[in-house]
Amino acid sequence: MDTPQSATLLVVDDAPQTLSVLSELLLPHYRVRAATSGTEGLRLANLVPRPDLILLDVMMPVMDGYAVLAQLRASEITREISVIFLTALAEAEDIERGLKLGAADYITKPCSPIVVMARVQTQLEAKQARDWIKTQNTLLEAEVARRMAENDLTQRASIQALAHLAEIRDPETGNHLLRTQGYVRQLALDLQQHPRFSATLSNPYIELLARSAPLHDIGKVGIPDHILLKHGALTDDEMTVMRTHAKLGSDAIEMAEKDIETPLPFFVIAKEIAHWHHEKWDGSGYPDGLAGEAIPVAARLMALADVFDALISTRVYKPALSFDQARDTILVARGQHFDPDVVDAFADGFTQFVAIAQRYQENHTGTGAVHDGE
Repeated sequence: MDTPQSATLLVVDDAPQTLSVLSELLLPHYRVRAATSGTEGLRLANLVPRPDLILLDVMMPVMDGYAVLAQLRASEITREISVIFLTALAEAEDIERGLKLGAADYITKPCSPIVVMARVQTQLEAKQARDWIKTQNTLLEAEVARRMAENDLTQRASIQALAHLAEIRDPETGNHLLRTQGYVRQLALDLQQHPRFSATLSNPYIELLARSAPLHDIGKVGIPDHILLKHGALTDDEMTVMRTHAKLGSDAIEMAEKDIETPLPFFVIAKEIAHWHHEKWDGSGYPDGLAGEAIPVAARLMALADVFDALISTRVYKPALSFDQARDTILVARGQHFDPDVVDAFADGFTQFVAIAQRYQENHTGTGAVHDGE
């Protein structure tokens, strides 16, 4: 940062005598440029290094000081350069006009050396202070951005770690989280402009939704192994226990939410997904038997994504369906299990669903033992 003593000044005045006097006064202390017209002054103001301060005569032919100042302020390059008007006009309205246009100060002619030096020093010190503050703000913004990125990465890693707690007990379905996350994001993007969903599916919401999706089955960590990993169909009693994973998951997220002082929108969406992704559009789902619009949007999207992935995945208790068979099964459940508009978005974007499934397909021939809770 330049010190006031090493600053560059631009003096613009059509009177050679004034330029000579001011140059002799200022040159021992500053780098000085001089211009005898407004046009020349604008040219010199754009040279590098930019002037730190401009002393600008008001009364000049062709282009007066007011016009010069207006052009300085209109340019991205020169708009922040401080300007002191040099004026023989002592009328209050003339001074007021200059200040309203953005002049930092004014000096009346004939110029007093003491006044000139004092006013110049004051403006340069003010500029130095502004530059220091700007530098500090830039450094602070960079630090805030770094910490936010670090926190964001930590949150993502923590979410994945929590989600894998549920999956680690079933190593056969390692990419289920990535696939369902991709499906949910695709559905949300496809529905973003839909009149029923546009108010909810903002870009920040979709980001939180996709980030929350891997936690949909976190409650399975509370299901006993003899039920979760059972080879074969569950009994009615076992299915009742299995279905508690929805509430177990939302309860676990809510406990984590209570441990922090500031509420996070992420937790709201994560709880909705965990608790209600097994609800059905016709009200026949669980755990609360919600129907229609009473089911949160996040849970409606997650429901279809989760079922589609279950249908195309091999389990010990069922074979995998082809993509087309899974699509047809989803279409049949339109208006029963799933929100009709969500099914329509799925059908329209089916090729993207297939692409996501193929991108994150399992790289083994395992059978996938964990029950899905349906």
